[in-house]
Amino acid sequence: MKRVLLKLSGEALAGEKKTGFDEPTVTAVAQQIKEIIASGVQAGIVIGGGNFWRGRTSETIDRTKADQIGMLATVMNCIYVSEIFRSIGMETEIYTPFQCAAFTELFSKDKALAALEAGKVVFFAGGIGHPYFSTDMGTVLRAVEIEADMILSARAVDGVYDADPKLHKDAKKYDTIPIKEVVDRQLGVMDLAAAVLCMENKMPMTIFGLNEENSILNTVKGKSNGTVITV
Repeated sequence: MKRVLLKLSGEALAGEKKTGFDEPTVTAVAQQIKEIIASGVQAGIVIGGGNFWRGRTSETIDRTKADQIGMLATVMNCIYVSEIFRSIGMETEIYTPFQCAAFTELFSKDKALAALEAGKVVFFAGGIGHPYFSTDMGTVLRAVEIEADMILSARAVDGVYDADPKLHKDAKKYDTIPIKEVVDRQLGVMDLAAAVLCMENKMPMTIFGLNEENSILNTVKGKSNGTVITV
């Protein structure tokens, strides 16, 4: 693979604390990405905001405002994780679809590709800049725009199951599953609109558990224990 788009779950970055950041977890991610970059693979990163905010559970706040708070949560996550990456010697850029003064750069495909080609890790924060779209949509959109070879989705759950493994101990994990089946069965692997965008643009994805040792490195090498979503 030449170029990947890594989606990191906000909750996974929080570790056992379930909120905020667990610095050893983030540093372990950074070390793996550093090795991936050194091998010649380019990496873009999208981070969810669930370690700070899940606005859809609130019935009080207007949906548009709740989603805007979520977008800002992803900006905070990207700034923090970017700094951890920089602390171990990597160069980074953070792009958002809206102005954040001196915090980030305004997204441009040309600028993002130039940064990737220069060996920088590129963070895509703020989703797509509009409410009613999850970070899943932002992940797929950016992956398509930067012409990634695959989306790597690192989560607290280690793959796609036929039922919720937290509720059903006998849930079966898929080694591979076609994106069309994910869409047709509405398996909840990702936002349905994002899954359709994946299918239309033939963008493959691997879903795996972040907390497994060297899980990102292994996935890039094709040795993941997760689920490959084929196109």
